[in-house]
Amino acid sequence: MKIFTAAQIRACDAYTIKAGAISSIELMERAAGKCVAWIKENLPKDTLFVVLCGTGNNGGDGLAIARILQQKSYGVKAFVLQFSKELSPDCQENLLRLQRIDTELVTVVPPGTFITDIPKNIIIIDAILGTGLSRPTEGWLASFISQINSLTNRKIAIDIPSGLPSDILPDRDAAVIRASDTLSFQFHKRTFLHPESGGYAGNVHILDIGLDRTFIHGTHTLYKTIEAEDAKAIYRPRTDFSHKGDYGSVLMIGGSYGKMGAVTLSSKAAMHSGAGLVTALVPECGYEILQTALPEVMCLTSGARVIQSIGDQDNKFSIGIGPGMGTDGASGTALAEFLEYYKKPVVLDADALNLIALQPELLVKLPKGSVLTPHPKEFGRLFGENTNSMIQLEHARIQAMRYNINIVLKGHHTAIVTQEGECWYNLTGNSGMAKGGAGDVLTGIITGLLAQGYAPHEAAILGVYLHGLAGDIAMAETSKEAMIASDIIGCLGKAFLSL
Repeated sequence: MKIFTAAQIRACDAYTIKAGAISSIELMERAAGKCVAWIKENLPKDTLFVVLCGTGNNGGDGLAIARILQQKSYGVKAFVLQFSKELSPDCQENLLRLQRIDTELVTVVPPGTFITDIPKNIIIIDAILGTGLSRPTEGWLASFISQINSLTNRKIAIDIPSGLPSDILPDRDAAVIRASDTLSFQFHKRTFLHPESGGYAGNVHILDIGLDRTFIHGTHTLYKTIEAEDAKAIYRPRTDFSHKGDYGSVLMIGGSYGKMGAVTLSSKAAMHSGAGLVTALVPECGYEILQTALPEVMCLTSGARVIQSIGDQDNKFSIGIGPGMGTDGASGTALAEFLEYYKKPVVLDADALNLIALQPELLVKLPKGSVLTPHPKEFGRLFGENTNSMIQLEHARIQAMRYNINIVLKGHHTAIVTQEGECWYNLTGNSGMAKGGAGDVLTGIITGLLAQGYAPHEAAILGVYLHGLAGDIAMAETSKEAMIASDIIGCLGKAFLSL
């Protein structure tokens, strides 16, 4: 799904109105109806609502929602915060429509006034400010938002939590409604997908309000979310008349004394991702561990010296390198020599990234199309620190294009940045995956897909999606607290079956 800027969304609204020969207030009515349909499907019939409305079009959405809720026999009361002298035309029209039903259904709140004593069972619908926000809230309005946040009532934001910008992160002390749920029209906003701001939106629900498909299809954006249909479009079903050689060979390099679990997990994940053959290259101390834990995986030993021996005749391998490898001098030297001649895309994780951070001149030697899978701190060591996650992501886009690589920047919404500068946010996965070994599993999945002939960016996008989906399945079966990295591998089969 494409992610548009606030300006692009406004243009999409305008195009829809013109192309569909409808009025702006008819589009507003459509959006309000979708919100009420969601409420009807997800909340009890006896739910009571307070709708907080601004003076712009987001306030118009709120007033229309209040009217439709009242017509469907919900208990509802709307409040219009008078922070501007004039209402937008559509907001004014929806205020009149609500007043025609009953003037007691809506109250205008003058500046400096606050709403207190809202019973805890009443749900607050936030329709104060929309995507047109151009600067942080201040004064009375900021205090009003802070006062609402102090209430324990469940809060549902319409389109975007009030005070949250769409395209940039808010100031650390900005007044922003902290919603339990956000009913977002047609698209995700980028700020829903970053750790500094995503918590304000709570659970995000995308409502299709029928914006024009021609505009959406024809309008360019570098930012997208990975949806099930995207994963299905990448996925290649296996053919019946095939053999293991058709699905590639993985060489997983890593492990050190006390850290053999990492490369074991990566190797097992590569096998479960569909690779035809998997070989693990580990130090001598890991031989018995690998052979015992993974009978399906072949094993080579001698560590760094074997890395140096991988020549042109071994280009049959797709290589993943780094899990549990350590950062001693021999490994650093071996990695540097390996990158001198190996030209196929390689997947680099964990200590491979840390070794490159110690030898930044190796960045220019990375094979074109390689996939790096850093978490934010590893990214900072590689490319320098950034002040927030959105700036870091933009920095990742620059580095991906500079070095012709793909960067998987791991997090709650892991972002895959391609060498063309596209950014794909992943929506699968959960906090139960915040456990040791989960990243090693991802490295194995991506390397296994790469071995099967997927393009590097396809392997990264599909791998991250499947990794997160398997984590969601594992969470449902074991809980966030109890699930471990091995559970993610154990649920990869169900994730593939969903495709």
